[in-house]
Amino acid sequence: MTKSEVLLLIYEILEFRLFQLNDTPVTISSLIMLAAVMIIFVLLSKLTRDMLLDRIFKRLKLDEGTAYTLTRATHYLIMLVGCLVSFQFVGIDLSGLMVIFGALSVGIGFGLQNLTSNFISGLILLVERPIRVGDRVSVGDIEGDVTEINIRSTIIRSLNNISIIVPNSEFVSAQVINWSHGELKVRIDINVGVSYSSDLETVLRCLEEVAQENKDVLKKPAHEVLHLGFGDSAWDMRIRAWIANPKQHNYVRSDINCAIVRKFRENGIEIPFPQRDLHIRSPLPVPFSKNTGNKDDDLN
Repeated sequence: MTKSEVLLLIYEILEFRLFQLNDTPVTISSLIMLAAVMIIFVLLSKLTRDMLLDRIFKRLKLDEGTAYTLTRATHYLIMLVGCLVSFQFVGIDLSGLMVIFGALSVGIGFGLQNLTSNFISGLILLVERPIRVGDRVSVGDIEGDVTEINIRSTIIRSLNNISIIVPNSEFVSAQVINWSHGELKVRIDINVGVSYSSDLETVLRCLEEVAQENKDVLKKPAHEVLHLGFGDSAWDMRIRAWIANPKQHNYVRSDINCAIVRKFRENGIEIPFPQRDLHIRSPLPVPFSKNTGNKDDDLN
């Protein structure tokens, strides 16, 4: 086979008509060109995002969440333009695609309702920004930091360094605790029970000292020591303290709890545990009838 014959065979393979969209034939060569153009736009999107993050956003000193939202929006815009250009570049009429998508929209709508809901929810998260990358959130029993907000789902890195994939619709329809939303400082409550036999003034002084000596407790707003009420076996006391970093609330809570134990032991204050009194009664006498007691005599 000569060189010209090989080239002719390759040309025939590339121009082989696979199917036709409206009046536009779709060949192997057109699909290759379509893929090549899309790859170019994917690389362009990556280079643009890297340039925005490394050169522009760092100079503007934007926070992590805002920078992520802008780069994600830029990525979507470039990919949308890439799709339009690639279809036009290979000569595929978009009106033909719209006809096909319109015919399939009803069936796709029923089958992909969940995917569509998560996609729309992802756009809402990027536009309204109730959560941002870097925020500390609690979804149900899960607490962690938001690392990615994608089209379908959001990735949360838990406190155990485990990636948890949460559908975007959960953040729109369900209750979500965002520890980092708005003002960063948060208030934490530490409860402790104190024995009724303790001196109340000493208890209040010890709890006040515990809050003052903790370096993570803010001076403004000021902390509070409260007597909440009378429990079954203890006074219910509470320290209300403000901290600057919501991501440290578990560590600050642990430090204050440990400090309370040490301070109470130094001052002879008892932290009671639930007690139950057990009363044992003697058995009641069992009555016997006279006839029962004379049975053996009757048998003899």
